[in-house]
Order: sequence, then structure tokens, then C-alpha cells
Amino acid sequence: MTKIQVIGESCQDIFVYCDALRLAPDLPVPVLQENRIETNPGMAANVHRNILGHLSDCSLTTNKNWKQITKTRYIHEQSNHLFFRVDTPHVIEPISELELDLSADVIVISDYNKGFLTESIIEHICSLHSKVFLDTKKILGAWAAGAAYIKINDYEHAKSIPFITEDMNNKLIHTRGSKGCNFRGVNYPVENIPVRDTSGAGDSFMAALVLEYIENPEIIPAIKAANLAATKVVKTRGVGVI
Repeated sequence: MTKIQVIGESCQDIFVYCDALRLAPDLPVPVLQENRIETNPGMAANVHRNILGHLSDCSLTTNKNWKQITKTRYIHEQSNHLFFRVDTPHVIEPISELELDLSADVIVISDYNKGFLTESIIEHICSLHSKVFLDTKKILGAWAAGAAYIKINDYEHAKSIPFITEDMNNKLIHTRGSKGCNFRGVNYPVENIPVRDTSGAGDSFMAALVLEYIENPEIIPAIKAANLAATKVVKTRGVGVI
């Protein structure tokens, strides 16, 4: 039976949809009126819930206080314009005991670089399992070389360029938003569409990448499926699910 383990820090995403009917009389800022609130698991927990929609045997190893770690976005109801985001200051403690499921077909590391996973822990996981899909906000280094594939976006790629070896470059799945995805010198484009919300698009990309790879262990079809999933997700408000 197919099995996946997701490892990484999680939070709770909160979307507060508002009207802005007037400016404050004393300051040039809009006065927001709350209409409704939507919440969903975020970060690694969002990767997990995307996978669970298609595969029942998927475990999550994450910080126990994830519900207290919140990202609250205040958004204009009509236009979907983001006014601002408020993050809670809770601390995410480093993982103390790693329960790695070596029977899992794929290990997904969703590392948001918030303190839950150290470079040495990630390196250790990669040394124990041959199919680790790594998505990290850290600057890449030798510690990441053991991963089977490494997903990285434009911003993270630019910071990591001096540290990317030739071997590591062959594992890089470089996502570029509306410009598609680069892998081993080839660009895999995405449909040109109006984008409503990019929240969680990278999580959906990662989930679709792994799900397609498990069905058909070839990385190119998996990248194309992941591109399609992310394209669908950014058409929706909030954090979409594939």
C-alpha cells in the first residue's frame, strides 16, 4: 500500500475578509469592517491535507503547537486585495525525537525555516531514505545534497546560487510562478491566467508532484502535473486544495 510521510513545521492560516467603506478621519488608512473568517492548516499541514485528498495513508510529523502559530491576512472582500498580514510571535521548538517511517514510499520535507528542522536533521533524514522530496526556505548547502529532488522558488534560488553544486543542480525543481518551472535546463511552462491568490500554491505544487510521482515514477510528468495543480489553486481565493 502506498504511503507518504510529511515532515515540517505547520501553522494555522486565517483569512479575514473585510469591507473598506471609508478612511479613518485622523489617518489616511482604510477602516476595515470584518465580514467573515476562514481558517485552514498551513505550511507542512497544508501539504499534508492536499495529499490526504487523494491518498489516505499519509502521516504528518510537525510542531505540536501549530494551532497557536497563526498567519492572519486581512483581505478586501470584493477585490481580494491584501491589506496586511499579522503573524503570531510563538516559538517553534526544534524537533527532539524524529520518528521516521522508513516504510513510506516517499518522505516529503516541507521546511519553512522556522526552527523545527535543522540542517543536520534534514541531512540525516536524506541519509536514511532514498526518496526524499525537499522543499526548503533555507539557503542550500551540502546538507541538502542527499535529497532525491529539491523544490525551490525564484527568491530562494537566487540566494542559494553560490552553494549549488552540479550534482545538486540536477535535483533542483526551480518554480518560477507565471514563468513555469525549470528542471535540468528545460522550462516547463504554465497557462497564462489571472491570478487571484498565490497562498499555498507551493504546497499544492509539492503535493501534486509527489502524488503523480508515486503513480508514475518519472519526474517530468510529475512536474507537469504539479504545474497544473498550482495553476488551478491560484485561480481561487485563500488556500486552495488540489
